[in-house]
Amino acid sequence: MPATPDLDYQVSEAIATITLNRPERRNAFTLEMVDAWASALRSAAADDSVRCVIITGAGDAFCSGVDLAALSRTNSTPLARKQVLTERIHKVALALDELDKPVIAVMRGPAVGAGLDMALLCDMRLGSPSVRLSEGYIRVGLVPGDGGAWLLPRIVGTAKALELLLTGDFVDATTALSLGLLNQLHPEEELSERALAFARRMCDLPPVQARMIKRLVRQAERVDLRTHYDLVSSHFGIVTSLDDYAEAQAAFAEKRRPSYRGG
Repeated sequence: MPATPDLDYQVSEAIATITLNRPERRNAFTLEMVDAWASALRSAAADDSVRCVIITGAGDAFCSGVDLAALSRTNSTPLARKQVLTERIHKVALALDELDKPVIAVMRGPAVGAGLDMALLCDMRLGSPSVRLSEGYIRVGLVPGDGGAWLLPRIVGTAKALELLLTGDFVDATTALSLGLLNQLHPEEELSERALAFARRMCDLPPVQARMIKRLVRQAERVDLRTHYDLVSSHFGIVTSLDDYAEAQAAFAEKRRPSYRGG
């Protein structure tokens, strides 16, 4: 993957951790970080040892979005500005959308604009009381550039999404939890360990079944019910042929913890 000191990628005990590492800029991302981020996600997708992915930010912020100062130096024409989004920034969003392993955002402090959108693209979001979320684009004269207008209504509903998009208002951690923007809220000092414990639970799942469940949920946003049932029946037929299915059945009958091998 492209090397940059501003993004760290580590794999340990089946968990891949991607850390945005510009704490002095509240992890606002540069184009070099975007390239490394997309590459890290592709690495996690291709690595059979990885069962779960964590995305987090260094310091006291998750991500304050695109570094607008860095971005302005590369955008000379409307076409060039479009290409920066479609050919670079959106590669992270699409890689997140395509990754069929569980992805958990672990969040402290602000997540703003594209930083919030990247978190919304994750499957689940765990946060501390310091979390503050804002779409924020309207405050700098922009439209949601990284999927916020598509993602937010699916989580909070159209009316609330429009309120948050048009005002750019910040949402605190408690409100974010009530709206479904956060799945879990933990004390600051416990967040990292709670997130690792939750990621380990994801790693303990039968991996093929977990990937298929995620795929079914994501595809359900795009297909009709009849098509969904057709996909379900195909996946159901496949998973019942796997060794991990037999192990789950045996463990359930024997009242013990299953041990999955991944196929």
